[in-house]
Amino acid sequence: MFLGTHTPKLDDKGRLILPAKYRDELADGLVITRFQERCLAIWPISAFVEVTKTARSAPSSQQDVRDYQRMLASGASDEVPDKQGRITIPPHLRSYAGLDRDCVVVGAIERVEVWNAAAWEQYSAEKEPAFAELNQNVFPGG
Repeated sequence: MFLGTHTPKLDDKGRLILPAKYRDELADGLVITRFQERCLAIWPISAFVEVTKTARSAPSSQQDVRDYQRMLASGASDEVPDKQGRITIPPHLRSYAGLDRDCVVVGAIERVEVWNAAAWEQYSAEKEPAFAELNQNVFPGG
């Protein structure tokens, strides 16, 4: 499970040092792709396979299914962290998420998200006030 918020910096080659607490789970390989709200999502390969099962079994005769499959897969990149726990974020994904030197890495339970630092700050500030209310909708009776 991925938890916490971290603020690593991208190096000049577009490499990101994964937080130490995430490295073991991602050591055998990962998939990084574009995600909602213009952030990037990182899944262990096995988790990505699970995530895509629904998309693979959905009827490709539906336009929204094809659109989702294309957007998810066309932006995906499989990576293996190096010995220092670094991964290279491809240029098209850095551009999509607006990543520069400063970024935020967020544990999102089954995945890791990588955000532009300013975009994360804005998103977090907007969503924080409604967090308690969201709990009632996401976990009724909880």
